Amino acid sequence: MEKETTEDLYELQSIVVDKGQAPLRIDKFLQDRLKRVSRNRIQSAIKAGAVRVDGKEMLKSNLKIKPGHRIEVLLPRPPEHSKGVIPQDIPLDVRYEDEHILIVHKPAGLVVHPGFGNWDGTLVNGLAYRFKDLPLMEGNSHDRIGLVHRIDKNTSGLLVIAKTDEALSALGKQFFYHTIERKYLALVWGDVEEEEGTITGHIGRHPRDRKQYTVFPEGEEGKHAITHYKVVERFYYVTLLECQLETGRTHQIRVHMKYKGHPLFSDDRYGGDRILKGTVYSKYKRFVENCFKKMPRQALHARSLGFEHPITGEKMFFEADVPEDFASVLDTWRKYVQSRKDSLI
Repeated sequence: MEKETTEDLYELQSIVVDKGQAPLRIDKFLQDRLKRVSRNRIQSAIKAGAVRVDGKEMLKSNLKIKPGHRIEVLLPRPPEHSKGVIPQDIPLDVRYEDEHILIVHKPAGLVVHPGFGNWDGTLVNGLAYRFKDLPLMEGNSHDRIGLVHRIDKNTSGLLVIAKTDEALSALGKQFFYHTIERKYLALVWGDVEEEEGTITGHIGRHPRDRKQYTVFPEGEEGKHAITHYKVVERFYYVTLLECQLETGRTHQIRVHMKYKGHPLFSDDRYGGDRILKGTVYSKYKRFVENCFKKMPRQALHARSLGFEHPITGEKMFFEADVPEDFASVLDTWRKYVQSRKDSLI
């Protein structure tokens, strides 16, 4: 059995049925082959279309498998380190909710799920409190209650949360196969030359700094990643971009933009918290440092999410304006541009 992990929260397990295998229901076969995964969990994955046989989605649990069948199963990847989650009454900015999903706006500074150095006070702790009467979703663990995807601690924006096992499987399938539409707003250093473009480059951990990720242009390491971008607004020395993710790698936009020579504004991990473009005048230096104070985190906001509802199949779309700190910095740059134009009149 092969295992192919992703930078997101899912893994694709591939099984080729042995030559001597007798006919057996696919749910029972998978229950026998997949450790610590219940039959109910497997049936939910089948119903959601997260199980494929010879490349075709299989929606019936009573299919009889045959020798030579290649079965692919998409399941939540178990967390590397699990301590369980303490439910905490953390305010959540809920933008939409029904019996299957929850759309929440995560503020910058809030960690999404527990991990080293952040075992509590996370979004998942808040979800555990809000959903304390809901059953645990098997295979998802208390560390990842409902999580389908994630965004960095200091990135603001929208997240979709699954409230049922079936919703988790169906949404996970959309994220894994890149049918979710995700758009971000990013303020980057420099005057981006093209009005729009695409960045393609494998992303993996930096060989010398394990807290950073980097691009491996030849693809010899890391994982395939694609980011599309287009210019929204120009401010001489920085540019506001709309970035659309085709893949979902850790720090993808931050790493791809640095690779292109345009680190995110105020991004301390990838060098954007220094003055990289502009004049030598002290007045300009004070102006930029004031922007850093207004937004002491990377200028990245998960603005929109588009997907099919995991149960009804309805097309869903959600959008959130940039938060106050980001809006204030954009307004400050707009005033700077206007002042330069006025000085030329």
